[in-house]
Amino acid sequence: MLGAAAMQSAETTPPAAVPPGRRFAALDAARGAALVAMAAYHLAWDLGHLGLTPENYALTPPGKAAAHGIAGTFLFLVGIGLVLMRGRGEAATEAIRRRRFLMRLLRIGGAALAITAATRIAFPDSYIFFGILHCIALSSVLAVPFLRAPALVSALGAVAVLAAPHLVQAEVLPPVRVFDDPVLAFLGLGRGVPQTNDYVPLFPWFGLVLAGIAAARLAGPAAVRSSLPEWAATGRAMRGLAMAGRHSLSIYLVHQPVLLGLLTGVVALSGQHPRAGEAEFRRVYARNCTETGGEAGPCRIAARCVVVGFRREGLWAEAGRSFTPADRARAQALSQACYEAAASPP
Repeated sequence: MLGAAAMQSAETTPPAAVPPGRRFAALDAARGAALVAMAAYHLAWDLGHLGLTPENYALTPPGKAAAHGIAGTFLFLVGIGLVLMRGRGEAATEAIRRRRFLMRLLRIGGAALAITAATRIAFPDSYIFFGILHCIALSSVLAVPFLRAPALVSALGAVAVLAAPHLVQAEVLPPVRVFDDPVLAFLGLGRGVPQTNDYVPLFPWFGLVLAGIAAARLAGPAAVRSSLPEWAATGRAMRGLAMAGRHSLSIYLVHQPVLLGLLTGVVALSGQHPRAGEAEFRRVYARNCTETGGEAGPCRIAARCVVVGFRREGLWAEAGRSFTPADRARAQALSQACYEAAASPP
């Protein structure tokens, strides 16, 4: 628990001002490391999406946990960066900081809108309407009052925002059905998750921006007095990370089209992985089977049987397209036979 003296110091003594144009190499390097992790995650997603791996590992529980960790790191660093941008200085520099903030907001907001437009064309059924950039842009605006408030306010706000979705889902708080409206999906307080390729709603993610603000306010004075502001990236790897962190928005916008373009060329030459799509097919089949009255165990066994049968009967290549009436009848008969065999006593 934080001591009262430390809390009072953080509340009354904000970090020293960062001169206009001055960057913290350590923060750039941290942001660059998060970019590398993000690119690795997107690579895994692209490989699965294009069928170059047996399944989309980015959508498995470990993959989703990694995605949450990466997004959380970016948002936490956003909070720290906002504190450093504000700093402490005379009125003469206030206009400069305000202009820098507005230009940054316009760049991020414009990039977010561009991503929405591009994904609306490329992925109309799962386009990005409120992803990481949308969340950063709105969170940056909502965070402004917290930059002048005591660190304790930011810390309590972070806890409240992080806890809100869990309290709503656990029905600790009275359900507010208006949040189920798709127009309010960006809040993250409705029931269910919308179908989108990148979903970073305001609740709980804004809480990590507030946590970054609180951490910077608490540790800022000591950090500024230390050698951290003078730290310089040495070595090729660290300099590369720092450079990437300085151009994080550009890299974010460019890396995914480049990866998709390269991997699309690879799949055109090599074809998909022989077992691509099997795991997802089995999951969907087992879920549909149980929802229509089947038992969980036989449904899982039948799912594996159906995959083998589809390949044997030449139906697997057609599974991604619309079956003809004859193919549909064959598939239904094979599915029924697989379930009956799985449900029959040995």
